[in-house]
Amino acid sequence: MDNHLKEALEIVKAQASVRTMTEDEITSMLQKLTRDIRSISDALPTEDVEEGSDIDASKAIKEKTITCVECGRSFKLLTKKHLATHGLTPEEYRAKCGYKKNTPLVCKALQRERRRKMKDMKLWERRRDKE
Repeated sequence: MDNHLKEALEIVKAQASVRTMTEDEITSMLQKLTRDIRSISDALPTEDVEEGSDIDASKAIKEKTITCVECGRSFKLLTKKHLATHGLTPEEYRAKCGYKKNTPLVCKALQRERRRKMKDMKLWERRRDKE
């Protein structure tokens, strides 16, 4: 089923659950929404997908964001779930980008915050106390 039709069906279902609609109203609304959603999506630029291949992996990890080299989208951290959409594991992604095996796939600010929290927790002292 066409994605545009699925989106239009969701909107029509929501509308029909709120008010009573005739079969003709549902059909015409569905056709109009499908047509409108298709025209809007066709008008959107598709540069994001192509732009991703031009990203320099060495500049992808920034202070507040990390940019996915595959699609060009920016995140605070790259999750396994996101990388799976590109058919990659974190290890494969690191190898493809030329990162070291232990490079965290998070922005620099989040990496610093995590490091600070770990130091504050002092887990190594708790482990020594238990022994």
